[in-house]
Amino acid sequence: MNKKKISFTKEGYQKMESDYLQLTEKRKEAVVRLRTAREMGDLSENGAYKAARFELTAIDRELRRLSYLLQMGEIVEPKNNGTVDFGCKITVTDGKNQITFTLVSGYESDPSCMKLSVYSPIGKAVLGKRVGEKVI
Repeated sequence: MNKKKISFTKEGYQKMESDYLQLTEKRKEAVVRLRTAREMGDLSENGAYKAARFELTAIDRELRRLSYLLQMGEIVEPKNNGTVDFGCKITVTDGKNQITFTLVSGYESDPSCMKLSVYSPIGKAVLGKRVGEKVI
């Protein structure tokens, strides 16, 4: 079965790698806290154990997610052919307001950081357009 690669910008892929390494270190600390809490005795009434177990489970889940994305991800460089495409930085104006954002994949999108998915309504509208073209 041939699985489709997931596109990422270079910055987005590097951030995932960095997050993965940070979580790996955080996991080591969480394992120590779990081991310490387990030694406190009765696990059925041990709040510290339950909290440490919950934290470790959350870290493991995020590590699995990042591992999958890193394994299936590929860095895609923006094409410089004059049209709007994945990885392009775009400025859009409505005559009064101006907004600048980068087109990224759905996994990398974060509107608060001005990264919009190519699958979002705005992303779909500007994809393939040229500088100066009007978009409705």
